[in-house]
Amino acid sequence: MKRFSFFLKELLSTFWFVPVLIILFAIGLAMGVVYLDSRIRLPDKGFGNYLFISNPESARSILTTVSGAMIGVAGTVFSITLVVLTLASSQFGPRLIKNFMYVRLNQVVLGSYVSTYLYCLIVLNSIKYSDEVAFVPSLSILLALLAALANIILLIVFIHHIAISIQADKVISDLSGSLSDSIRKLFPEKVGSELDEYKEKDEESIKSAYREKNFLRARKRGYLQYIDINSLVKLGTKIDGLFELNVRAGDYLVEDAIVCRVYTHEPNEDEIIRLFNSRLIVGNSRTYQQDAEYSIHQMVEIAAKALSPGVNDPFTAIACIDNLSSVMAYLTGVKFPSKYRYDKDESLRVIADVVTYEGMMDAAFNQIRQYSNGNPSVVIRLMESLVVIYELASSELHREAIRNHAGMVLNMAGQTFKEPKDLKDLEERWEPLKTD
Repeated sequence: MKRFSFFLKELLSTFWFVPVLIILFAIGLAMGVVYLDSRIRLPDKGFGNYLFISNPESARSILTTVSGAMIGVAGTVFSITLVVLTLASSQFGPRLIKNFMYVRLNQVVLGSYVSTYLYCLIVLNSIKYSDEVAFVPSLSILLALLAALANIILLIVFIHHIAISIQADKVISDLSGSLSDSIRKLFPEKVGSELDEYKEKDEESIKSAYREKNFLRARKRGYLQYIDINSLVKLGTKIDGLFELNVRAGDYLVEDAIVCRVYTHEPNEDEIIRLFNSRLIVGNSRTYQQDAEYSIHQMVEIAAKALSPGVNDPFTAIACIDNLSSVMAYLTGVKFPSKYRYDKDESLRVIADVVTYEGMMDAAFNQIRQYSNGNPSVVIRLMESLVVIYELASSELHREAIRNHAGMVLNMAGQTFKEPKDLKDLEERWEPLKTD
């Protein structure tokens, strides 16, 4: 069920799925309304004379005009989208293109124009006028006119959206929202359990109790997108074994590289390999569903691009630091999941490779610190953010990780700052971490 949910979310995030649904709906609507036109007779006098078209030539002319205009605008919309993707790639980094493609409005606009075009063609084909038969689907034509009006309004909305979608503040704000949502789903307030020191000490004795030890290797290269841990626990119960994972979602797998060690009592390696690989999903790119660092790396990429010599935009980098500090402050108050996963009988079945707060700090701030070399405004803001996160942290492990990053920032500044006053400002901000 979880694998189905994973594939459904991936399908909904593609650029083509929503337009295809809209097109299929338009085809069904056209057939349904044409059939309705054939079963009812609409008034052709009074107000109905102005609302409904009864002349076959006028009907063909209207539908031809609407369909031609819609397919023309669809091409224009597609061209605008490609231009925006090109600008986004050069300004914010190529991996941000996915975020623009996943915007629902862009998908709806493209699907709406193409579907209106197809709707008009189907209705146009249904018009019959001869000595024996005369049929003009007046209601269908009225719907085509309303759809054209709606698409004109949609075009205005689309242009407005495109105009603001490539602004740095908007991009960072949208990415920050998706980052926060992703992190909150992966790390709710009460997720998993804290590491149990007794169980951690007992790990080696548990593994040594099994007679067989096998290495499971990756069947193909690519990024590990999904691991069904619950299903893996059930598999461990079924074979009465223990899985020790070397990888987690987001890692790149090299073909034939060891990804897991499995401990069992019986030598059934081939069957275990088949069942184990069915619990993994490997793809060509990383996804956000289980990869906690993926969205963070996207934000870091914007900051790194802004700090490159060709762009030199410290304000964008500072905005990225502010949003990352908000996420890291949230993570100081959550419980990171244990790497030990047990079945219903409290038997250890999976030793997972899990993320830690220190690892998340490294993902968020290491590259920004390295790229901000010699940029005092960004470095000082980075130190201020670390101080804010430090004041919110309650765990000593979290505080130690924050102090380590602050120390690296201070050491880097001491080697690269040319103005003594800039270094003095940084050292003053370092004081709350130093004196604790």
